[in-house]
This record gives sequence, structure tokens and C-alpha cells, in this order.
Amino acid sequence: MAAPEPAPRRGREREREREDESEDESDILEESPCGRWQKRREQVNQGNMPGIQSTFLAMDTEEGVEVVWNELHFGDRKAFSAHEEKIQTMFEQLALVDHPNIVKLHKYWLDASEARARVIFITEYVSSGSLKQFLKKTKKNHKAMNARAWKRWCTQILSALSFLHACSPPIIHGNLTSDTIFIQHNGLIKIGSVWYRIFSNALPDDLRSPIRAEREELRNLHFFPPEYGEVNDGTAVDIFSFGMCALEMAVLEIQANGDTRVTEEAIARARHSLSDPNMREFILSCLARDPARRPSAHNLLFHRVLFEVHSLKLLAAHCFIQHQYLMPENVVEEKTKAMDLHAVLAEMPQPHGPPMQWRYSEVSFLELDKFLEDVRNGIYPLMNFAAARPLGLPRVLAPPPEEAQKVKTPTPEPFDSETRKVVQMQCNLERSEDKARWHLTLLLVLEDRLHRQLTYDLLPTDSAQDLAAELVHYGFLHEDDRTKLAAFLETTFLKYRGTQA
Repeated sequence: MAAPEPAPRRGREREREREDESEDESDILEESPCGRWQKRREQVNQGNMPGIQSTFLAMDTEEGVEVVWNELHFGDRKAFSAHEEKIQTMFEQLALVDHPNIVKLHKYWLDASEARARVIFITEYVSSGSLKQFLKKTKKNHKAMNARAWKRWCTQILSALSFLHACSPPIIHGNLTSDTIFIQHNGLIKIGSVWYRIFSNALPDDLRSPIRAEREELRNLHFFPPEYGEVNDGTAVDIFSFGMCALEMAVLEIQANGDTRVTEEAIARARHSLSDPNMREFILSCLARDPARRPSAHNLLFHRVLFEVHSLKLLAAHCFIQHQYLMPENVVEEKTKAMDLHAVLAEMPQPHGPPMQWRYSEVSFLELDKFLEDVRNGIYPLMNFAAARPLGLPRVLAPPPEEAQKVKTPTPEPFDSETRKVVQMQCNLERSEDKARWHLTLLLVLEDRLHRQLTYDLLPTDSAQDLAAELVHYGFLHEDDRTKLAAFLETTFLKYRGTQA
């Protein structure tokens, strides 16, 4: 009879097995046509995403970050080929959606080279899981959700919905559940599956077979209003779904009858369990049976349960971030070193006695850095003072027929649009040795801390506006930063050329 295997050896073998499994999961199965994204063997669960047959973890080799490789499969290749242009139009439209609380679609391409046609699209990876998963974990240790966290999450979700509904034409999510809302480790909310409604509505019947609606699942039926799917349903559909998400966030879970649908009685019990009358009234207004009685996402941000006059600290943080490209990257640290920590920051006179004073030494600069980072990430949006609205999204964004042929798989597009915004700009001009031209060095620091340095020999005919437009065209600059960079370059040109004229 063989002796039992020693425990340390068994432990080492199990460890080797785990390492082998990890290596297998990191194997590269496929690359994008441009070579930037690499599909791995490891599948990821980004909640219950309707219509997607497979989601894999992938690597963005340019940025060195993990992303999600999503695949939609179509059995009828002939029908797929006939509607390629329409599919491209829809995804071109979705690629324009850029909001801190919406999962970003980075890139897409069509692939009809295999036995089954595919649409492949790359989205950002949200590693912390869905809202439903988070609520289940929270319920194990808490009986109710923290009111401040609930307000913060509601504000972020409404911020995203207000953005989508303000587009022209409005973008209706149509699939908002706690499975399609994701939460980052820092409390940042991201809405996923924005593509579903636009894409499924645009497809003809002969191509809809792979698109599985979230509504077909009994356990999620309660997220959808009575009018869902009717010809005239509109943005109020999302408000009802948001109200149900807000209720689930407040009570942590709406009990279902086993694996079947959540009953009206369970929803009523959840509503009655809310102790805050303002919260209850807020949720009930979203769950009105008549869609005309439901408030808009923008108006809900002004509801008394959410609305608050933003602190001067938050307003200053947003102002700081909007103009951060003009400042050094470590400006907070540098200012701290040069500051007299015993100096008076603010003073409040009192009728009786000495004034109240606050000194710089009472400010935690580490907390200030963390707060600025949270504001930059979109955790504290200024939607209550929303003057800016998203740009109109054209209904037809497909390229002309001669260009459409160029972008079909496997030929990559010539340039990728930059999706990251600039947080800092530095520029330097030097005369060439023969004094005949200027040499421009431009440093751009992007929001993910990537440093992009560009050099260029200026021509006498070059203007700041043309240079900024060219950087956008070639994918070095976000479209929203074009005006900002043009003004920055213009100031630099006047400064250097004026002093050395």
C-alpha cells in the first residue's frame, strides 16, 4: 500500500496547477485588425448583458490596461452583409457617447470571414462587478443602505440618463437594471449596455435572433414599465427602470419568489419599508404607471431628496480640473511645500470674543488630492447646474459607399479617435540653428497619466487652429480639447514670437 503523499508536496502541486490555469487564461486567442487589442481565453462576467454570446478579457497593448472583448454572432451571413452599413452607423453613433458614468465603447469592427458573421466591440473593463452583486454582498453585513451612498449613486445614474436623454435624437437605454449598472471600487457608477436599444431597434427581423432582451428573464421583469416595447414608448421607460433600481439600492434586495419574477406584493413591501418620506415620494414618482407623470432625469436631480447647493469646495474643484492643463502635474504638492502652514486660511469674526480662524495646517492635503481625483473621475458631477448639454448625434453617420469599403474587416481604419482628455499642456518654441524656422515641442498629459510628447517644425503658414485640428484628425487629441489647445498654442506663439521678433 502506497504511503500518503506529504501535505507540502500536494500544496506545491496545487499551486502549480493554479499557475498553469492562470497561464492558460492569459493565452492570446485573437487580435484586432489593427493589433491594438488582444483577446484572451479568460471570459468575464459583466453582469447579464443581453444579446452578447461571449465576453472575454482583453489587453489594450497601447495603454497597457484590461478591456472587454464583446462578440455578437449572426448565423445568416447573407442578411448580415446586406445590413453592414446600418450596423456600422449604429456603432459609429455609440462611439460618440462619452460620459464618466457610462461604460465607454472604444472600438468596433465587423467580421464576416468565419462561418458565422460577428460584430466585435471593445468596452472598458469594470472590475468590481455589477450593482446587483455589490448589493448582495452588502446585505450580508448591513440591513439598509447608507443614505449618503444612495444619494451619490442616484445622482450619478441620473447624470448619465440626463446626458443620454438630452442627445438629439434622445438615446433611450431601454435595459436599465441592477445587472447593467456597475460600480467601481472608488464608488464610481458606470452604466453598461447602452448599445442594446439602439442596435436591436435598428436591426431587421431576419437579424434579431441573437439579440436576447433582458425583459425575457422573469427575474428582471419588474424593471420594465407597462408600456415597454410599444411604438411610442420614450425616455420615461428609463425613469421607471431607474426608480426600481433606486428602490433596490435603498432596501438592498427586493425578494423574488424563487427564480421567478418579483411580485407586485414584494415591491409594495419594499416601498413601505422605506422610513424616509422624501425618499419614498421620490421613488414613487419614478414608478408612476402613467409615463406622462414620471419626471425627467434632469428634473429628478433637483428633487429635495437629492438636491443640495454645491459647496464652494466642490465648485472650486471642478474649476481647478477644467483649467488643470495650464498647471504643473504636481501643483498641489508644490504649493504645499511653498506654503506657510501656520498662515490663516479663513477667518470668521464673532460679536463677542476673538474671531474664529482656520489655518492651512488643518487641511489634509492627501484628502484634498483624493477629493480632486474623485471629482475628476465623475463621482461628484455638477448636474444641478447643468448648462452644458451633449452635442447632437447625427442620425446617419455611415461613411460614403467608397469609404465604407475601406473599413470592412480585416482592414483597420487609418486613425483611431482619442477618447481621453488632456489634463495638462506644456509647450516650448525654439529657433532653429539657421534662425529660419521655429521648432515646436508639445507635451500633453492625458487623464490616465499618459505623457504624449510631440515635436514639429513650424511653417510660416501654420496657425494654432490648424495644428489643433490636425492633432484631432490624427488621433492625438480629443475633439473636446481642440479649442482649448488652439488657444493655448496661440498664447505661446504670441509670447515667443513677440519676444524674439
